[in-house]
Amino acid sequence: MAGSADAIDKAQVVADEVSFPIAYGVSQEIADSLGSWWEGKSGIIQPSEFIVGADGKIVHSSYSSGPLARTLAPDVVSLLKLMSKYR
Repeated sequence: MAGSADAIDKAQVVADEVSFPIAYGVSQEIADSLGSWWEGKSGIIQPSEFIVGADGKIVHSSYSSGPLARTLAPDVVSLLKLMSKYR
């Protein structure tokens, strides 16, 4: 799942290109509740990524203060394989 500060029409453009849900209208209040950085000048949330376990608990998180450092899918797979060895 992904979230965007964009309105539904702009978020839908991205949603049409991917195979997962896109939330829209992410506000500063939502960013703050996630502990994410909110870019007030541009009105956007910076990348905040979470891996949620089967029990609904966050097992890994990554936050960025800028547009770089998004986690790539192969890195998530590697992390999950490593984590499964210790559970």
